[in-house]
Amino acid sequence: MTKSSKRFLLDLLSTPSPTGFEVAGQRKWAEYVRGFADAVENDAYGTAWATIESAESKTKKPMPTLMLEAHADEIGYIVKHITKEGFLRIDRVGGSDAATGRGRRLTFFGDQGEVTGLIGNTAIHLRKDSLGKENAPQINELYVDIGASSAEEVAERGLRVGHPAVYQDGPEFLGQDRLVGRALDNRVGGFIIAEVTRRLAAAKKRPSCRTYAVNAVQEEIGGLGAKMVTHRLMPDLCVCLDVTHATDTPGIDHSKHGEVNLGGGPTIQHGACNHPEVVERLMTVAEKEGLTLQHESAGRYSGTDTDQIYHVQQGVPSALVSLPLRYMHSVVETAHLGDIEQVIQLLTAFVKSLRPGDQFGVRL
Repeated sequence: MTKSSKRFLLDLLSTPSPTGFEVAGQRKWAEYVRGFADAVENDAYGTAWATIESAESKTKKPMPTLMLEAHADEIGYIVKHITKEGFLRIDRVGGSDAATGRGRRLTFFGDQGEVTGLIGNTAIHLRKDSLGKENAPQINELYVDIGASSAEEVAERGLRVGHPAVYQDGPEFLGQDRLVGRALDNRVGGFIIAEVTRRLAAAKKRPSCRTYAVNAVQEEIGGLGAKMVTHRLMPDLCVCLDVTHATDTPGIDHSKHGEVNLGGGPTIQHGACNHPEVVERLMTVAEKEGLTLQHESAGRYSGTDTDQIYHVQQGVPSALVSLPLRYMHSVVETAHLGDIEQVIQLLTAFVKSLRPGDQFGVRL
């Protein structure tokens, strides 16, 4: 990772991009990849993709087209109701965890710019009679204080129902090899596919396949951006990149959630949407490059954009590669820098492994 790459990573992680409101982060991503991609485009809802064209081939065999896909959006909140006393009631955008919300600072994005709000937290002194039977709050029980005394004052600050918000917590490095912050899920994926694109563009030899690095919107509410862009680009195959739960912290039952270790390398998933031949190629590439893989199973679905990609039209042979992440959907999501680098190396080597005439599909 170069110094400029690291600056871009921190800048991207700091740029709010809640689901449905991803434009600011997508502009940063597009601006960065324009520095080395052959083309950068986007669709009506803001999914963006960078293209690296293939080398000219002397063979008549068809060149495969590859899509590397990550998602750009982060979880957040949206204004649901404004009380006459000037408090905001909020709803989730994506899978925001109400249990970790109380007492946290939010930034709202209103008509007059950013507004700071505090999710209220009744003092422990006033709750002490109920401490033994407290449960995590429901989302409708949370309220936000922006320092207003009436609904009219909230309006004067430029806020109304429908304005989004994200936590204020930004990224930082922890120790020698860890990255911490909100929205690593999955803007670190957007960084990774940008870095793969940069390394492919800087290589002396062009890859044999046209490569689309796709940063898709609206994953957190069902993978809708990925579905739209797959219909548009219709690649021959896809490797989807997301995060997965590192299960190496206290209290997690491996018999229920599997075993994935932070710093143990990227995971590759087997089953469901993952095409065996694409998975096999990834495993072969990892072994050749001396990279460590961890393995996960998917009995029914992956819970990622891959679920919306692989069955588009006649089908897109796809596989899911994941970055281990602790404390998902919190403000202290934690990733290992070594895992990030291994994912970049794996995806870069996978692109370079593709040759004219390569086909991934069941032959009976």
